[in-house]
Amino acid sequence: MIMAAAAPLTTVSATVPVAILSGNGPAYPIMYVVAAVVLAFFAVGFTAMTPHVKSAGAFYSYITEGVGRRWGLAAAFLALLTYSAVQVAVHAFMGVVLHDFVLSFGGPSIPWWLFSALSVLVVGVLGYRNIEVSGKVLGVVLVAEVLICLVFAVAVTVRGGGPEGLSTAMFQPHQILSGSPALALMFAVSGFLGFEAAAVYRDEARNPDKTIPRATYGALAVIGGFYALVAWAIISAWGDNGAVERAQTDSATMLLDAGKRFIGTFGYEVMQYLLIGSVFACILSFHNVIARYIFRLANTGAMPAKAGLSHPTHRSPHIASVSQSVSAAALLAICVVFGLDPITQVFTWLVGIATIGVMLLMLGTCVAILMFFRHNKVDNRRWNTVIAPGLGCVGLGVTTAITAKNLPLLMGSATLGWIVVVLLVLTIGAGFLVAALRPRANTPD
Repeated sequence: MIMAAAAPLTTVSATVPVAILSGNGPAYPIMYVVAAVVLAFFAVGFTAMTPHVKSAGAFYSYITEGVGRRWGLAAAFLALLTYSAVQVAVHAFMGVVLHDFVLSFGGPSIPWWLFSALSVLVVGVLGYRNIEVSGKVLGVVLVAEVLICLVFAVAVTVRGGGPEGLSTAMFQPHQILSGSPALALMFAVSGFLGFEAAAVYRDEARNPDKTIPRATYGALAVIGGFYALVAWAIISAWGDNGAVERAQTDSATMLLDAGKRFIGTFGYEVMQYLLIGSVFACILSFHNVIARYIFRLANTGAMPAKAGLSHPTHRSPHIASVSQSVSAAALLAICVVFGLDPITQVFTWLVGIATIGVMLLMLGTCVAILMFFRHNKVDNRRWNTVIAPGLGCVGLGVTTAITAKNLPLLMGSATLGWIVVVLLVLTIGAGFLVAALRPRANTPD
């Protein structure tokens, strides 16, 4: 579920070109390694605390245990904003992918938002059902998209890259620090969105105390290494200068066109189909995570009790799932009404908001881990309970601050940058307001 939320083919197709253009150019792949190292320190404390957190709310449950229910509710509302933003972003990207797919086969030019509306409907139906159905869909798509990306990366390497040869920019300090490395790191961290998915499914795991740490470390290593490799292959396919130029002129087809040159027409067509499946799997994964957040919050009194009911047949959080589908459709409708571009505005802006949100969530979780082990002497391993989480706090704190400072550059104006900051503050404030109005809400189990 973590890997499906990361959506390998979606990330390398949608995020990598935007990050090359907005971040540090051809040196971008190294930022996945940097992000993985920072998150590894976080993961040490996260997994150490896992056996002591019995709730399925992931980040916000950890913050509740470590800092208190008010901060926990604030984190829960921030998580809802974060994952709702990224889900709508990927719905928009799905609209563009399906629009281009239909055109490539000589079909009519149908507005992207109609395809996005279709994805909301289909994902809503699957989300209404149980996790078994969703898990099977995600698993099949995941294996196929990872394989096609690896085939592409091997083909680029064997053929020595494109017109400029294999890229070495990611190993050159002056290239790494060029452009806007802060935004590059932000986009790299966005590749790890859904990082908490293992803990969200705690109630559905057979042995969560063992499987959650394994899934967390495994996903961290695979995501970091895989994305760095494939991003490097994309840049090598176009060349250091050519990659930046292509990202600027046509980012949406950057990977597909490179795939056509290096793995042939058949590979290109397979990649097209798998890209649709990858985007779909990503949306479905985030839909399930958000539905379970709503379900958990409803069962702790922070949201209407009906949202905490399970379907009598499917055993799914069906009401929470439907409410999530309705909110996603409403947000997409707002984007359409304002005439926002699905890639340069809807996708880029919402992924930026989501990344800032998840950085704040992980930073808050790091603080909660330190406070929890300080007040509860249940683990004497200083590396796991003090040193690693402390390093994670420093890394995430610096990364969040630098990214927030560069928000105006990402959003295209200082005004929009401040709007994002205000939105984040209001969301956190809403959590505190609910905590004040409902004293029993989010009471630790």
